Amino acid sequence: MNDRKRYKYKIEGIVQGVGFRPFIYKIAHTYSIKGYVLNNSLGVEIEAEGSSEDLLKFDNSLHVELPPLSRVDTISKKELNFFGYIDFKIKESDTRKSKHTLISPDMSICDDCLKELNDNSNFRHNYFFINCTNCGPRYSIIKTVPYDRINTSMCNFLMCKKCEEEYKNPMDRRYHAQPISCADCGPELFLRSIDGVLLAKNSEAIKNLACLIQEGNIVAMKGMGGFHLICDASNDKTVKLLRSRKKRQTKPFAVMFKSIEEIKKSCKITKEEGEAIISQQRAIVLVKKNKKSFLLSDLVAPHIDRLRVFLPYTPLHVLLLKRLEKPIIATSANKSGEPIITDGQELKKSLGDVIDFYLDYNREIINASDDSVLQMIGDKSIMMRASRGFTPMSFRYKSDEKRHILAVGAHQKNTISLYIDNQIILSPYIGDLDSVKSCDFFTRTLETFKRLYDFNPEVIICDLHPSYFTTRWAKKQECELRQVQHHYAHILSCMFEHKIEKKILGVAWDGTGYGDDGTIWGGEFFICDKTSYKRVAYFEPFSLLGGDKSIKDIKRVAVSMIFDIQKDNKAGDFTSFLKLFGKSELSLLRQMYNKNINAIKCSSVGRIFDAVAVFSGVCESVTYDGESGLIIESLYDKTINESYEFYLDGEVIKYKHIFTQMLEDKNPNLIATKFINALVDIFFKIANRYGLEIVLAGGVFQNRTILEKIIKEAKERNIYFPQKIPINDGGVSIGQLYRYM
Repeated sequence: MNDRKRYKYKIEGIVQGVGFRPFIYKIAHTYSIKGYVLNNSLGVEIEAEGSSEDLLKFDNSLHVELPPLSRVDTISKKELNFFGYIDFKIKESDTRKSKHTLISPDMSICDDCLKELNDNSNFRHNYFFINCTNCGPRYSIIKTVPYDRINTSMCNFLMCKKCEEEYKNPMDRRYHAQPISCADCGPELFLRSIDGVLLAKNSEAIKNLACLIQEGNIVAMKGMGGFHLICDASNDKTVKLLRSRKKRQTKPFAVMFKSIEEIKKSCKITKEEGEAIISQQRAIVLVKKNKKSFLLSDLVAPHIDRLRVFLPYTPLHVLLLKRLEKPIIATSANKSGEPIITDGQELKKSLGDVIDFYLDYNREIINASDDSVLQMIGDKSIMMRASRGFTPMSFRYKSDEKRHILAVGAHQKNTISLYIDNQIILSPYIGDLDSVKSCDFFTRTLETFKRLYDFNPEVIICDLHPSYFTTRWAKKQECELRQVQHHYAHILSCMFEHKIEKKILGVAWDGTGYGDDGTIWGGEFFICDKTSYKRVAYFEPFSLLGGDKSIKDIKRVAVSMIFDIQKDNKAGDFTSFLKLFGKSELSLLRQMYNKNINAIKCSSVGRIFDAVAVFSGVCESVTYDGESGLIIESLYDKTINESYEFYLDGEVIKYKHIFTQMLEDKNPNLIATKFINALVDIFFKIANRYGLEIVLAGGVFQNRTILEKIIKEAKERNIYFPQKIPINDGGVSIGQLYRYM
């Protein structure tokens, strides 16, 4: 008896809804440990009693043998007086304390469930909502914590006897899997025409939906975090019709393939890209196309050499693809600039003129989440959109700060981040805040996090831009307000991810961001640390004629460059480019330029890409963010070593003379290649002035060619860029938060 001891463990991290309690139960029985385990609002609490030798083995397993979806941030252990427990139990959840436990992201179907789905002897064979503690919905169905069935949208579905037996058996992998169900007791599927007529239910609904897709219809299907618009990705006529109805002229569609083998028939993928594609997060991965794919319509991703691919991640998608035997376009069901739709009635109202039929089910999506998007640079990832499978994304951060702090992010690709009791939490992707519905989604997401974490912000951090929705919203709240410059926040987000606090050279290139001088920045070199920054170099500004109109009508950026060149009396016959405008429009643009009316100054590398796209003759306007950059990147020729020459005039990077040289070069591939090479050259010319480690962030660094060249040419120099946190504006909220931690 003297050798027997008792310990209390308190564990925080992602430890609810991931099979953590049954894991503890199993190792307790393995090592003859008595006591209990329970969920509480902070995480998991354990009391373990046994011999010193058995407790040592239990403790070791607790640290090294964790469930696949769990993540332990902290374990505290305290010895107590011996009690004399006679067994080991899983106790009911303790909900009395404040709510700080972390929420697991939604996860794709696991291999065990996939095997059962395809096993005709299993009672869940072909069951479209099969799941277990290692997979399935989490964030999308939770109302509040702790993560118990009563607190999810499964609360109205009474388990049948078979499901209940699994649910209550600590040795079963479905023990307390909150979405557990089967065909006898779970949610149902409903296939309807767009006018609401019920056509089929459950398995017949999937069968009929597949037939409708094969016939060339555009349909919608409710996924894990919202509806997808779906059609046959090989059918030119259908894809063209989808573009027409969706008013999406050229923006690439994501394509869902049945298997990784099918993806390889259409794309060139590296080992690392293949691993990212088949990972349980099931993100959309940006990969290189094969020159010709016989599986896909050329209209899926026109004018660029990349394709967005992913695999089925719910059993419903798996069953659909099994029947189709061909890839499908699976893109978010929403109006341009609005959040993903989660409700059938809203789908009919907003996209009734786009879809012909839709597949719905009667389990409510509480929290919407879009598909995540990433690309690989060697063995490192670049997160372009963090959502399903990755968020809510949490980080343990040691701080003496006791207040609740909220960072509301940028206007485009918005996310929010919050700090509470040594945890920093990044929300799923919210989107561009250009519409009323998107702004409402911002508010709903914030309310979700307030509810999940008993979070009430005492400090709010926002951008400097006075016209951002987030800035205006933040200034209306009765909280302490702080602001962080946009590009500095980009750099800070990367510094946070890589735990950097020392002085570095920060390079932030993107499309737009409000500068300290009231102009639009986006081509910045900073010397900075966690508390301050100094702008040491930037691209020579130009005028955005007509303000935001220049962002879509990119030939306005080109003509602004021409006016600057002509004003400096530099040679060059730009007649052919000026003919892109009518006489009256050109006259109006000259007046804007000469009188500086609605012509804000801008130093953005993203906008310079726009001008290069016009001068190379490949693009006069764009229909989506980053289009010109993708087109220029697709023209890059690795065999060309030539480069335009940028030069420094004090802190200003001079580059406008290259547009005169482009008149002579003419060839789009040559122009694009020399421009990208010039960006890398000027990057190192400035970086070599400073003996500092380098941090990169901002949407332009989503350009794989630029980033790969920088990494290759950096050699022994340390180059950091965001990998888990979005490299674009989706990471700004984390940077804002880090500034004041």
